[in-house]
Amino acid sequence: MTGFVFNEKPIQIERGEGAYLYGSDGTEYLDMGASYACVPLGHDHPAVQSAVRDQLDDLTYVQASYPVETRTRLYDLLAETAPGDIDYTWLCNSGTEANEAALKFARSATGDSKIVATMQGFHGRTMGALATTWKDKYKKPYEPLIGDVEFVPYDDPEAMAEAVDEETAAVIVEPVQGEGGINPASDAFLQRTREVTADAGAALIFDEVQTGMGRTGSLWASAEADVVPDMITSAKGLGNGLPIGATLCREWIAENYGSHASTFSGGPVISAAAEATVETILDDGVTENAARIGSYIQDRLDDELGDDVREVRGEGLMIGVEVGRGANRVLKELALNHGVLALPAGRTVVRLLPPLTITEDHADEVVDALVATIGEGDA
Repeated sequence: MTGFVFNEKPIQIERGEGAYLYGSDGTEYLDMGASYACVPLGHDHPAVQSAVRDQLDDLTYVQASYPVETRTRLYDLLAETAPGDIDYTWLCNSGTEANEAALKFARSATGDSKIVATMQGFHGRTMGALATTWKDKYKKPYEPLIGDVEFVPYDDPEAMAEAVDEETAAVIVEPVQGEGGINPASDAFLQRTREVTADAGAALIFDEVQTGMGRTGSLWASAEADVVPDMITSAKGLGNGLPIGATLCREWIAENYGSHASTFSGGPVISAAAEATVETILDDGVTENAARIGSYIQDRLDDELGDDVREVRGEGLMIGVEVGRGANRVLKELALNHGVLALPAGRTVVRLLPPLTITEDHADEVVDALVATIGEGDA
């Protein structure tokens, strides 16, 4: 007998193309989750596929201590796109690893240990990143985790100011909370957090694992608040489906990062995929499309759902529809009756994280499905 350690869904996926996934029985599904925002360019994108195939012909893998042109180009590209003077990059395999590295870098660079995180925040499942994640359901089985972590209410500037002190190594915050329910932070909160961390000599980490790569209508969500942190973490959409994470940092962090490392840091094939993904997002107007279609979806949902839902909120194509405790029922109905795949954000929010290349026709399809589904019963 074989087994697996994962919760599987009752839909077997065989292939994908653009905004659609296809089941083994031939059923077509509009992918409004993009596997937790991991395919911003859609499935089987030709630029990414071509870059990967070309790199496979030359070199599959060599450790990061040997310079490789593909990886070096990615370093340069990320430095060019990052805000302010964030010029250094450490590559890894996932978002939780990127956050784990950022927390370690902050402690090493500052010599302090206290980490300030936010209620409802989610930063990953490794022991350090998990310690800064809010919900007990993710943490309880693995405690004790690393200590010296303090949580403050999200989007509360004064609570943040009170928590940050001279013993603080870092503040880690999502510009828009994803798993916590699609909660955008105010510019005032992010700006105040920047002020107090700078005054205390603490590192400010923006977790853009989900918000980055154009999802909110800007390449980096933090740019919309005109705030330059000390580190930005990225993953999910960075490789358009291939596993990669990145910790982008300022020089003072890079010079004092300690001895952190990873065997598979920036493998050539993964770097080629990421380079092609970022270049396509920049060159093809993908962020502008995310902003435009995101506004279109939110406006239609506001107009047509009205009091049937508690709230529609988000930035760009990172949208949450708060339906109460019936989110899982709505998701099941969307998949089985309308061929639309979406995601939960807890038990109360239906989360839309589609490819950033979707059109108004795709948007109409998902809005019509949501209106029909939520109108069928009490969400």
